[in-house]
Amino acid sequence: MTRRHDPERRRRIIDAAIRVVGRKGIAGLSHRSVAAEADVPLGSTTYHFATLDELLVAALRQAGEGFAAVVAAHPALSDPDADLPGELARVLGEWLAGDRTGVELEYELYLAALRRPALRPVAAEWAQGVGALLTDRTDPVTARALVAVLDGICLQVLLTDTPYDEAYAREVLARVIPPGR
Repeated sequence: MTRRHDPERRRRIIDAAIRVVGRKGIAGLSHRSVAAEADVPLGSTTYHFATLDELLVAALRQAGEGFAAVVAAHPALSDPDADLPGELARVLGEWLAGDRTGVELEYELYLAALRRPALRPVAAEWAQGVGALLTDRTDPVTARALVAVLDGICLQVLLTDTPYDEAYAREVLARVIPPGR
């Protein structure tokens, strides 16, 4: 039997894993469920990802690009004349108002690092990546604090089903940034 060349298979498997987690949660993730979702043989998933943790790391890395991409796409965040707390609050609001399933999925994978040590470096990369985007406007410690506040606000919105309050977010973020920044 001739082997079919499929350079996109690995990416399709990761995309399928993200969809499975989005529908069933991490508990519903298995090589079998991902193979069925990706419409590939079971052996393909285990060939590309020997363990579920390897697959989750790839899924978290891909899903984690969501908020970082939103932040990177807003040049006003690096503009020294722009209102940093206001811009961050606006960007966060846009992200939360987007695809709610995608936001929830990103946080489910991010929080899975609590129980799966293999995911922790990727979760840390996500936080450091967003923080690095903010260091153009503030120092590294403040950038890290801003990421923590953004995380907290997101979790409150997601877990309590309360609407996002941009004015509140702006006020809290402004309190974190030292005067003169």
